Amino acid sequence: MSISFDGKTKTFHLKNRFFSYVMKILPNGQIGQLYFGKTVEGGRVFDYLPEPAYRPMSSYVSEGEYSFSLEHVRQEYPSYGTGDFRHPAVGIRSADGSRISGFAYEGHRITAGKPELSGLPATWCEDEKEAETLAVTLRDPLTGVEAELLYTVFAELPVLARSVRITNEGPDSVYVEQAMSLCLDLPDANYDWIQFSGAWARERHVRTRRLQQGIQSVESTRGNSSHVHNPFVILKRPETTELSGEAYGFSLIYSGNFLAQAEVDTWDVTRFTMGINPFGFDWKLEQGEALQLPEAVMVYTESGLNAMSHAFHTLYRTRLARGYWQTKERPILINSWECMTFDITEERLVRLAKKAKRCGIELFVLDDGWFKGRDSDRRGLGDWHEVRECLPGGIDGLARKIEAEGLKFGLWIEPEMMNRDSDLFRAHEDWLLRAPGRSMTHCRNEFALDLGRQEVVDYLFDVLSGLIGGSHISYIKWDMNRSITEAYSAALPPERQGEVMHRYILGLYQLYGRLVQAFPEVLFESCASGGGRFDPGMLYYAPQAWLSDDSDAAERILMQYGTSYCYPLSSFGTHVSSVPNGQIYRYTPLHTRANVAFFGTYGYELDLEELTEEELDQIRMHTEFMKKYRRLFLTGTFYRLVSPFDGKNLAAWMVVSEDKKTAVAGWYKLLNEVNGPYHRLHMCGLDSSYSYCVKQTDRYSREMPYMPYSAEAADPETAPDTVLTGDELMKVGLPVSDCSAGEKRGALEPSCDFDSRLYVMHAV
Repeated sequence: MSISFDGKTKTFHLKNRFFSYVMKILPNGQIGQLYFGKTVEGGRVFDYLPEPAYRPMSSYVSEGEYSFSLEHVRQEYPSYGTGDFRHPAVGIRSADGSRISGFAYEGHRITAGKPELSGLPATWCEDEKEAETLAVTLRDPLTGVEAELLYTVFAELPVLARSVRITNEGPDSVYVEQAMSLCLDLPDANYDWIQFSGAWARERHVRTRRLQQGIQSVESTRGNSSHVHNPFVILKRPETTELSGEAYGFSLIYSGNFLAQAEVDTWDVTRFTMGINPFGFDWKLEQGEALQLPEAVMVYTESGLNAMSHAFHTLYRTRLARGYWQTKERPILINSWECMTFDITEERLVRLAKKAKRCGIELFVLDDGWFKGRDSDRRGLGDWHEVRECLPGGIDGLARKIEAEGLKFGLWIEPEMMNRDSDLFRAHEDWLLRAPGRSMTHCRNEFALDLGRQEVVDYLFDVLSGLIGGSHISYIKWDMNRSITEAYSAALPPERQGEVMHRYILGLYQLYGRLVQAFPEVLFESCASGGGRFDPGMLYYAPQAWLSDDSDAAERILMQYGTSYCYPLSSFGTHVSSVPNGQIYRYTPLHTRANVAFFGTYGYELDLEELTEEELDQIRMHTEFMKKYRRLFLTGTFYRLVSPFDGKNLAAWMVVSEDKKTAVAGWYKLLNEVNGPYHRLHMCGLDSSYSYCVKQTDRYSREMPYMPYSAEAADPETAPDTVLTGDELMKVGLPVSDCSAGEKRGALEPSCDFDSRLYVMHAV
């Protein structure tokens, strides 16, 4: 790992063993982008990379000179209006109304480690030897506005973290109208664009298309990162696969309105920008004030998409998530919502907890419906200090009863909103986000508090810290069930109304951070109607997030597959729910629901009292299996094997221990086949020199000898173990054909729609 500056050629070279990133001070003082890709060794001179030339109809920086045009220069932090007609990284309105900027190099410093970002989540270092940071200061000499560009290179990861801080050092106020956290100009457009999009209950589906001239983008204007698009994009070469080829991954550590955009110009240069969405954004900077922008993370790989994901997983699991639960095994939980909704009583809750304990469950979570007046979603939201009459002992009394049964106790909250029918609304209607003279739009009968106001954040901290501190609470599920409308704050003057959305997120981060600091051993799980705020910003405070409100196993395969491109399994809130599923009304086998949910933090969303003894036995054995392997699921290396988006009716993935001695692969068949084709599952990540004993699980998660079709009638009690080398498992593959279409195979039950199987491999 090194960051160097050649004063003679005015060139910066940032590199580690995975990549080189090269930029240069241009003749006009701006910073130019020269190269981002495979590591280039030695003290190279890169002056041959800019390609100045005269082109008709271009504008040139200096009179009488016809080769240096900003339209044809790859830049680090470009502005608009002085010859570059592409979308800029920064746009500032001066006191005289001008939107022309000219940021030129003023200085730089190189430091060990990584600085914190004021008020924002970001990756971090445990030891300053883990990373090195370059800070480049740019200045507009006319307005006095400074932009500090931060670049952090991690020593052992193909990661470059970037952020920007804009400071007004001039005498007059200015308005920041656009400020991206990163801009990267790539010299060609031969890329596939991959985004992760959907809607409520079908979040983060993989969507791929070729880059073309013009603009491709994803964004949020909803006040949250949203169910619709995730703040994560991949640019990959068309030939790149999961196991080989070049790709760039871009992820924004932010939970609000974002924009990720690729603009391909007529010369096939690709400009990628990512940051706070400029739509509706307008931030006033008085003299001496600064605006810190969110951190963007770039990952480069020449070894395929799985390798890119491994970098994000390691970084976000170990150097973004933090605190007590960062590396601890998560408890297996049961949540009351899909079982009881608002129809709760203390007696029923304790009865469910008793049954949960017998099934091996470790944490009982009381979801919505526990506070004053909350018998529907129309009332009570915001009154966190009162409980319903059906809980005579209050939250603490219920928590103590649950703990007496041998389980920890958790609680659902949604502190950012309130109902019209609530004491908080009646006392503080002025705390709402609402436009003067206009009606308010609601979502799920909720209205948004103005978290940009310090008094609102302070009030919520006092109420919630009193609730958590006054009860035996081990877990908090923090929900957010609507997007932001009427984004107007009564606490801000007219010229600052463009700041409302970002101030809301800053207030949210402050509240989350204060509560996590006050209760470091409480496990926080973020949620926003499921996956509406599944982003790296939330992962900084809550090490896991509810993946989606759709808990159907077949749908979760799609969502977990897409989510895995950026996020580690340790962040996946994955539960086994009842059938017919409450969102899609589909019946899926209990073992498949478990086999999908194992690849995450694991829990249950069902009424144990409605299950048969056979189903309860299955759950007991499923929880035993999870406890046996949850360290592997938490910290292992995850590989995508077969994509459910390929239309082949199959999906597969696997996780491998760090020492490569243990692995679990999940194989999923969506619909049953009649006389179907042959299938082989090619494993990844194993040690080719090891021999592995291969087992397969039945519907009870019992590990049985692997039985290829030729041994279908074998007795699992006497069948010999199958031992294969890692080389065989990866190159030849494991036969997983299921031609039976419903026939019983030895000890295996007949196959069915939405069938699944786990393959467990131990080195011998």
